[in-house]
Amino acid sequence: MTEKSVGVLTIGQSPREDVTPSIRRILGSSVGIIEAGGLDRIGDDELYSITPDDHDTTYISKLRNGQSVKIGKTKLLPLLQEELNKLEEQVSTVIMLCTGDFPTIHNKKPLIYPDKILNHTVQAMLSKGKLGLIVPLEEQRDTLTQKWQSSGLELYVEVVSPYETSDVKGAARKLKNAGAELIVLDCMGYNERHKKDAAEGSCLPVLLPRTLIARIVAEYVQ
Repeated sequence: MTEKSVGVLTIGQSPREDVTPSIRRILGSSVGIIEAGGLDRIGDDELYSITPDDHDTTYISKLRNGQSVKIGKTKLLPLLQEELNKLEEQVSTVIMLCTGDFPTIHNKKPLIYPDKILNHTVQAMLSKGKLGLIVPLEEQRDTLTQKWQSSGLELYVEVVSPYETSDVKGAARKLKNAGAELIVLDCMGYNERHKKDAAEGSCLPVLLPRTLIARIVAEYVQ
C-alpha cells in the first residue's frame, strides 16, 4: 500500500475510465488510486439479477464495455459492501462514486460520500432560494427530489442522461428560466463538458460532483 492511497468505489464496474482521470488530475501523481466496483463480479449474462424492482430505488452506472446499466439499490448493497471490505485493505480513504445515499454500508476507513458534500456545499452557497437539479433518469426524479427536500430550497428538476447524447445546455436553460439560482449535476457520471454546457446554457454557478469531491479529498490526503 502506498503512503497516500485512495480507493474509488463505483456502483457499476471498474475501472471507470470516464471518471477516474478527472479525479486523478486533481489528486496529483503522489496519490495512488485503486478502483473497485459493485458489479465487478457480475457477468453480462447475470445483469438481470441487479435489475431494479418496481418499488426499489434505481441507480445508473457504467459497465466496462461502455454501456450504461440500471441497478436496483437493494440488490446492489451486499455487492457494494463486499467490494468495499476488500478495497479498505488496500487504501487509506475511499470515495463512493455515486451521489446516492447508502446509510447501511459499514466502513472501517474514511468513506467520502459525494451526497453529503454536495448537500453541505449547496447549503453554504444557497441558504434559501431556488435550486436546479439535473438528474440522469426519469425514475430518479421523485427520489432525488425527496433527497434534496431537507435543504428547504425550492427545487426544479430536469432529466438528462450523462451516458447518452443529450441536451444539458437546454436543460440548464430551462432551470434558469424557472428561477433556479444554482445548478447541481446530481450524478458522478456528468463530466467537465456537461458542466461547461450547463454553465453556458444557464449563466449560473454549476456544481460538478466528481471534481468537487476530488478537491475535498485532495485537501484531506495531501
